Amino acid sequence: MNKLLSILSTVLLSAGVLAGCGSQSAAPEKQEEKQAAVKEEAEFPLKLTDASDTDVTIEKEPEKIVSLIPSNTEILFSMDLGDKVVGVTENDNFPEEAMKKEKVGGMDFNVEKIIGLEPDLVLAHESGAHNSAEGLKQLRDAGIDVVVVNDAQSFEQVYESMEMIGKAAGELEKSKEMAAGMKEEIASIKEKASSIPEDDKKSVFVEVSPSPEIYTAGKDTFMNDILKTVGAKNAAADQSGWPKMSEEAIVKLNPDVIVTTYGYYSPNPIDQVTGREGWDSVTAVKEKAVFDVHSDKVTRPGPRLVEGVEELANAIYPDVFSK
Repeated sequence: MNKLLSILSTVLLSAGVLAGCGSQSAAPEKQEEKQAAVKEEAEFPLKLTDASDTDVTIEKEPEKIVSLIPSNTEILFSMDLGDKVVGVTENDNFPEEAMKKEKVGGMDFNVEKIIGLEPDLVLAHESGAHNSAEGLKQLRDAGIDVVVVNDAQSFEQVYESMEMIGKAAGELEKSKEMAAGMKEEIASIKEKASSIPEDDKKSVFVEVSPSPEIYTAGKDTFMNDILKTVGAKNAAADQSGWPKMSEEAIVKLNPDVIVTTYGYYSPNPIDQVTGREGWDSVTAVKEKAVFDVHSDKVTRPGPRLVEGVEELANAIYPDVFSK
């Protein structure tokens, strides 16, 4: 049981959903202010409003940065800012250089250790900011700039995350270039998906943790948007968030494709699915359409997201996307 909970926690942490499930979206006016702030040039001193609606003033370009979630870390390294990163979480596993950085904790970060690293900037995340409010306050009280990055639930919000990080770190233009490149690649995937007739769209069940605690992605998740992007239907679209489902309920859904996202953390996921008693009647099992995709690539709102979307697209529609 503990192992299953550990797998689920790790997967959902990558998606930024553990602590942020109950968070409310900012009012339209606030959202417009945030977008406008992100679009400003990264000249120091600079001001921005972060995802916690906190006005942050960064006096000079940061030289030492601590990242409190893997997606922030991957964005920093993709902007060639790895040399400035002095601390990451225990969940950071990409790129390889990030794993060599000082660890400052996991979901619960070590305030004293972070302060001891003497960073100029700490990049927190909206999904965990509420539960970590006291710790973030202690960091601010210690004179450290803290920016809470938005919990992206769409491609557009991923681009906003990149630009916010880029602005805070002094690499706004580079972050914009990275976002523009992702937009082009996602647009190309959508164009290919548009050729799939409505009647030929496959129903896909996404399994984010193995039996007996099987969780999936509902209609109001980023994973649901990814499925739409590649021209597929979410078999669990009548569910919300990240619900737990019984094996019997999944069999009744009879999905055309089953995609697991925990192979990185749990061995032989395809064998686990196809070997379940009573599942031989499920279309995905009969048609050998059970695939595992890299969890981090399809759940972390960062630069590798395009790789994850492509991997998912090729698995579901190889004839369309492998051309």
